[in-house]
Amino acid sequence: MRKVTPEQIAQKRDEIINACEQLYQTMSFREITLKEIGTITSFSRPTIYNYFQTKEEIFLALFQREYDRWNEDLTAILNENAKLTKAELSEKIAASLAGRDQLLKLLSMNNYDMESNSRQEMLTAFKQSYGQSMQLMSMLLEKFCPDMSAADIRDFIYTFYPFMFGIYPYTAVTDKQDAAMKEAGIQYVHHTVYELTYSCLIRLLGG
Repeated sequence: MRKVTPEQIAQKRDEIINACEQLYQTMSFREITLKEIGTITSFSRPTIYNYFQTKEEIFLALFQREYDRWNEDLTAILNENAKLTKAELSEKIAASLAGRDQLLKLLSMNNYDMESNSRQEMLTAFKQSYGQSMQLMSMLLEKFCPDMSAADIRDFIYTFYPFMFGIYPYTAVTDKQDAAMKEAGIQYVHHTVYELTYSCLIRLLGG
């Protein structure tokens, strides 16, 4: 029997994650099944179980990849700028999230169920990417906001990261939701991801 290399394993995992990502563009988490994912991969559904045991594990891997992509953006802000005002830093972080719709969409999901239905090693790998984003954010604040204390930075992290869970629902309003709010008499003001994020950041940083 031919031995499967780590590169081949990674390639097959990526193919499964890519299939999930493709389906997630037009389908909801509830609608997507392992069977659906299997239909757009090059191997059968039972083969998926060699790499992921549940649908939640596939979504968690996709979630991890989205954090990794955002971490690249945060690293670029950190390394490519010698000095930034608080307003400039807010602009750059807001712009980095404005290009990460899928990360924000995943954040708005029921993460408790996703994490509880994934194996420990999968959850640990995800938490490493999530933790890296918090570490990079702390490094950005230390570099560009030297007046902030360690306690200030910690308070920022534990305010801004929970805030991110609500960005997508407030900026990706469907026609049905919009009509319902009008019928309910709610004067909803539409904002972009950038506008909502910048507004939060500039207030948190006191720029």
